[in-house]
Amino acid sequence: MKKLLLLSAFVILSCQDKKIDSTFDFDQKNYSEAFQLIEFWLEAQKDYDNLPGLTAMIADQDGMVWSDAFGMQNGNEEMNIENTFSICSISKLFTSIAIMRLVEEGKIKLDDPIEKLLPWFNIDNEFNESKPITIQSILTHSSGLPRESNHPYWSYPDFSFPSKQEVIEELKNQQMLYPSAKYYQYSNLGLSLLGYVVEEVSGDSFDDYITQNILEPLLMNDTKTYMPKDEYGNKLTIGYSSINRDGLREKIKFFNAEGISAAAGFTSNVIDLSKFAAWQLQLLNSLEKNIISSETLKEMHQVKWRDKLTGVTRGLGFGVYSFENEMWVGHGGSCPGYRSQLYLHPSKQIAFSVMINSSGTNPGKYIEGMYKILNSVSDSKKTSVNMYKEIEGTYISQPWNSETYAQSWGDKLGLLFMPTLNPELELYQMVADDTFRRILKNDELGEELKILRDENNNVVAYKTHQNIYKKK
Repeated sequence: MKKLLLLSAFVILSCQDKKIDSTFDFDQKNYSEAFQLIEFWLEAQKDYDNLPGLTAMIADQDGMVWSDAFGMQNGNEEMNIENTFSICSISKLFTSIAIMRLVEEGKIKLDDPIEKLLPWFNIDNEFNESKPITIQSILTHSSGLPRESNHPYWSYPDFSFPSKQEVIEELKNQQMLYPSAKYYQYSNLGLSLLGYVVEEVSGDSFDDYITQNILEPLLMNDTKTYMPKDEYGNKLTIGYSSINRDGLREKIKFFNAEGISAAAGFTSNVIDLSKFAAWQLQLLNSLEKNIISSETLKEMHQVKWRDKLTGVTRGLGFGVYSFENEMWVGHGGSCPGYRSQLYLHPSKQIAFSVMINSSGTNPGKYIEGMYKILNSVSDSKKTSVNMYKEIEGTYISQPWNSETYAQSWGDKLGLLFMPTLNPELELYQMVADDTFRRILKNDELGEELKILRDENNNVVAYKTHQNIYKKK
């Protein structure tokens, strides 16, 4: 289902303010062939990676500019972009925005110790010289808190999450992992506690506060702070396990994050995450407050903690990353049966999300590939597209590759050898009817590629280096 609508290799980098550029201008540049390539590549890679299904979107500050769905939502029905998924730790972004909204209202401070806001907080802290566990240190995952509450909720096959009260009751039996503000330690427990702070300070339930103050204003009507059981297997996709040795994936038992929902409980779809991303891209360039102020969001996107041991950098709730020396912000999510990621490139005013209904995979590699494809577009909207439509398609390239995909790319013909995590076309220039030559890195022309036709003038193969590759 295709609609034009409203990082695995990410290396950590410092976040700096950059002038917004116009690299991605969807009004002036023609991205139709790029979207066509993305659609083929994602569909094929889904099969090569043996995934049940996935959805993907690209958005700018005006909303979603492209989206698509691939595979199956429940084993029987095709995936569509309205399907929802557990977004797991992307939930932390909404909790963090709620916290920063309370900070702006003067109801809490970033340097408030957690026990000031949650008087019952009684975790064992043997580090007498430790700095206080503050709201900011929890947002940056530098608090020294253990990763999880004292319950085995990630354990297969039941995934039994504790209630809020059970999380609180077990704090006395837990110990600090490190002194506060010393090391990076990702903590679902920490963000769950911040969800409790939202309740204590606002007087509302966590669900009510998030829904009324973030989701409803952004018209994120398909996003919930929990997993709706009545939608499971219908609108809410069924989650599948990591791949077994026999090449199969098992259906994952339905779960709800319960007392861990502020850290990992939300469900959403790419439509709603495009709204969430567009809101951020708009707000970064606005002087008016919308849920939070532009300055607060910029602060959240800035590096507030850099771990000396690992090089990990974190903003306030957001991860801060780099791909090819370009700054990105966002978050990933990994819950039983689901993987999702949302990444924004603030300086280029673009965002990506991929959602997969299985474990044991990495959506970031698909975002990286989508970005590379878009970044290679240079043609204006006046440029002709699909000049070699009759040549386009897949060709058998065994035993060297599983298949080769041929597609028009402006006035050139591009080949993509599958499978690949680097969807970069090898380009050929037409030099005569049905005759092309490969474009070398120095723009000179290399070997010849000849299109072969049958007696009815249908394209049946191409020939290069004396070898023939038949069209499927």
